[in-house]
Amino acid sequence: MDIKSLDQALLEIIEVKNKLSELDYSDESYDTLEEELHDLEDDFVENFGPYMEEALHLVHDEFCPDNDVLLPIAYLAHKYVKKGEKEDGSPIFTVAADEGVIVEVDDYPDKVSRLVVLPNPTRIVLTTDKSNAEEVWRAK
Repeated sequence: MDIKSLDQALLEIIEVKNKLSELDYSDESYDTLEEELHDLEDDFVENFGPYMEEALHLVHDEFCPDNDVLLPIAYLAHKYVKKGEKEDGSPIFTVAADEGVIVEVDDYPDKVSRLVVLPNPTRIVLTTDKSNAEEVWRAK
């Protein structure tokens, strides 16, 4: 797996998602940007879907076996927040605790838990109760 290409594709999706989150539906560029997002997501699923689905199956099997694995793009946040840059200038992102797919985690039966995909490096993070975030998988 070409991890750099995976990460770049994810970063391109995030850039468009973030632009869309700042626009109103009535904005002239909204539909064009939304179409671009769907094309990027389709390409992502086509090129990296099997790899990401395998990772998601591993995570689900370990943490939330009672939940179905969805398409990888379902685990993307609606909006990513840039929190800095790496030494090479590439962005570091975080997401709000209410982003991602809600899952039932066996170890946290009474807590709202979510899985979300983050870039740079591509990884899957499990959040519980809006206060704890744990990286549960990283692309290799």
